[in-house]
Amino acid sequence: MKTYVVGGAVRDALLGLPVQDHDHVVVGATPDEMIARGFTPVGKDFPVFLHPKTHEEYALARTERKTAPGYKGFLFHAEPDVTLEQDLVRRDLTINAMAQGEDGVIVDPFGGRKDLQARVFRHVSQAFAEDPVRILRVARFAARFTDFSLAPETNALMRRMVDAGEVDALVPERVWQELSRGLMESKPSRMFEVLRGCGALERILPELDALWGVPQPEQHHPEIDTGVHVMMVIDYAAQRQYSLPIRWAALVHDLGKGTTPKEEWPKHHGHEARSVRLVEQVCKRLKIPNDCRDLAVMTAREHGNVARALELRPNTIVTLLERCDAFRKPQRFIDMLLASECDHRGRAGFADRAFPQAAHLETALGAAQSVNAGEIARRYLEQPQHIPEAIHAARVAAVNEIINKEMPRA
Repeated sequence: MKTYVVGGAVRDALLGLPVQDHDHVVVGATPDEMIARGFTPVGKDFPVFLHPKTHEEYALARTERKTAPGYKGFLFHAEPDVTLEQDLVRRDLTINAMAQGEDGVIVDPFGGRKDLQARVFRHVSQAFAEDPVRILRVARFAARFTDFSLAPETNALMRRMVDAGEVDALVPERVWQELSRGLMESKPSRMFEVLRGCGALERILPELDALWGVPQPEQHHPEIDTGVHVMMVIDYAAQRQYSLPIRWAALVHDLGKGTTPKEEWPKHHGHEARSVRLVEQVCKRLKIPNDCRDLAVMTAREHGNVARALELRPNTIVTLLERCDAFRKPQRFIDMLLASECDHRGRAGFADRAFPQAAHLETALGAAQSVNAGEIARRYLEQPQHIPEAIHAARVAAVNEIINKEMPRA
């Protein structure tokens, strides 16, 4: 029985990066032997065990055989006669197909170290084509390792997988798991660059894929192309280390521009309403978590209003706050302002431009929150139908005062 550290731990150590988790492969053992040594079985599809002290995962070396479309259609063989190389050849990329023995020696049968030095993502074998999740994983790695390139032969293989319909077999939960992880990497745009390059984005997120090649008014968007703009927006959100809901909202805020009739280009009148419908459609299909969905819908609907905030009257601002449920959920409203700021700064030459609209609306929210709604309600106990109108009017007055006093218009 021999144990090896495998995969990402070996890769990251060679890159000089911090190693978060250690995955282990065990060669020459049976499940009964593992249990006898105090390991706890946890694997459902194939034998995986938790170390009795460290609780790290130890998987028996295994081979796989494709039996059905998608990423679940496999039969696994995990017996003592399975070699380390047989286990590694089934892995996705050469840089993830290295192992380190207990003696510290690195086993690298497929040139992983060479590809690390060359900064290349390359598939290990044709077995890559049997699991469509690997397309998403490679795209996610591209967002993390921003100086790596994709080997042409690997991109070609991924495109053949897309053409064969493998990506269509992915379940929504797994798609979102990989997309959400990629969005939280340092340069999310590279994930979508890889997905577009092999044709997978058109299958997974056709609403987003439709944005490339759609022009916008050059005076507002020097980058012109809507797809390019959205990539700049999410990279800015990543640069600011914003949360996943903000990054998701930044990604899908302009989906409606992909449905603008060509004869109306480069203008996109009414794209916000179309964006809302598309965001709701995407979130339902991919089973997006509620916090991400709700912020994305609000951002798609309101980012244009936020951009015009300095021109809005106090009554319109309070109506905006009420529509966004900002008094019950102020942080979500602030997050929407941040996503809208990403929209503003995610343009060629705009990254350092001022965006006073966010502070303007945040100050207005604070003024409106200072209104004692309970006290107003008590004044209208005998006329409760007038309570909402009275509270609204008081909030408008408070916003008007703060705008005139602290933020005079230019």
